[in-house]
Amino acid sequence: MNVGIIILVVLAFAAAGYIAGKRQALSLSAQSGIKLHSLSGYYGQTVALFAAVPALLLLIVWLLVQPIVVESRVSGMIPDSAIAQGSARSLVMSDVRRIAGGLDAVLARGGLGEDELNTISANTQTVRARLAEVGVALAGEVQPVVFEAARAYRQTTKSGALAMTIAVLGVSLALAFLAYRRIEPQMRARNISEGFVKSLLIASSLIAILTTIGIVFSLVFETITFFKIYPASQFFFSTVWNPQFRGGSELGILPLLWGTMYVSFIALLVAVPIGLMIAIYLSEYAGRSMRSFAKPAIEMLAGIPTIVYGLFALVTIGPFLRDYFAQPLGLGSSSSSVLTAGLVMGVMIIPFVSSLSDDIINAVPQALRDGSYGLGATRSETIKKVVMPAALPGIVGAVLLAASRAIGETMIVVLGAGASAKLSLNPFEAMTTVTVKIVSQLTGDSEFSSPETLVAFALGLTLFTFTLALNVLALYIVRKYREQYE
Repeated sequence: MNVGIIILVVLAFAAAGYIAGKRQALSLSAQSGIKLHSLSGYYGQTVALFAAVPALLLLIVWLLVQPIVVESRVSGMIPDSAIAQGSARSLVMSDVRRIAGGLDAVLARGGLGEDELNTISANTQTVRARLAEVGVALAGEVQPVVFEAARAYRQTTKSGALAMTIAVLGVSLALAFLAYRRIEPQMRARNISEGFVKSLLIASSLIAILTTIGIVFSLVFETITFFKIYPASQFFFSTVWNPQFRGGSELGILPLLWGTMYVSFIALLVAVPIGLMIAIYLSEYAGRSMRSFAKPAIEMLAGIPTIVYGLFALVTIGPFLRDYFAQPLGLGSSSSSVLTAGLVMGVMIIPFVSSLSDDIINAVPQALRDGSYGLGATRSETIKKVVMPAALPGIVGAVLLAASRAIGETMIVVLGAGASAKLSLNPFEAMTTVTVKIVSQLTGDSEFSSPETLVAFALGLTLFTFTLALNVLALYIVRKYREQYE
């Protein structure tokens, strides 16, 4: 039984428990003449929660733990002698999973039975032909131990899935039955139900924190492995980015950081002035009808997929800058450039600056404006000397949030700025950023344990630390501002 069906069955048990619990509470109250402590719906809700929540939590934990246990068990079946020189255990386990998935597909299509599959080897023509039919092509001879590991992987996964189904459905039924049997008129069903819901809300609020912790730990562990292979001093201070994938690689982050900062700086040069002018107009000059139309229209820019911005940079902005500026000035001949990506990215983050700044300017108390007008200041003088200084901390926070959004952008840079890692001041040259190289280093069939692949985690941790610091600083400034003027 697959996971989707299990969830539907558990939800069906919960629905049935709700109806049964509600009816049982009303029936007991009628028989005993004792008034129910809570509304009848709370009794049914208690049974439904006991039927669904623990079972679904068990399902989630099982799905997280089972792959780790299966991988550990099957990996122990493969001796070091079965791992070819230049390969790694992780690559062999990848083959094991691929063959196991192929065997499942073969059995699903028919032509081979379970008993027949258990008596043949990987290199028989029947198995090779059946695996090829389902998209698993075995290029060379598969070692018997690898094929046996694949069969064990498949069988263990299958047994685990069956055990999971029995355990989850059993827990759901057992707890639903116990909750049903505990129903009595004086039972504080409302307190139990609300306590259950409160616990769920607390657990839900922890998801963001746990996700952040998981991201950090996943990056940190692989980064430590990378620095055991490649010196940290060369990574942070080298000015050359030249991954070879066959030894002799130079993996200096400085060219990537320079490209990231350069593109983001140009984007902010575009977004900050335009965004602030939009915010000032909407908050201080625009009428209600204009504001109700213009603000949603501008915010639509943030909803456009970044791949669309990237295509716009590649097809329109890049050739325009090359033909009318770069080539006539002798500064370059490529349509991919830092300026191309920066301009388009700046347009993309305009709503981040304008919308946040508009809200911040509107939060400035009207009393400050009235006092300025009472002293004889004009509207423009009031904006320059009263409103903007009062809103400045919040505007700085909005700019920092927009900067963190620009630093983490990938698709616009891929299509607009190119993939060349270099240190240059020429804005018409192609460069690249940290995010682009993370994608490129994890794309392809390179060995996962190689420094050329593990460097992506070091790049990710560096970028994560930088953007997290910007976000924390921005939120701190905005919060301090709001506490001052609300």
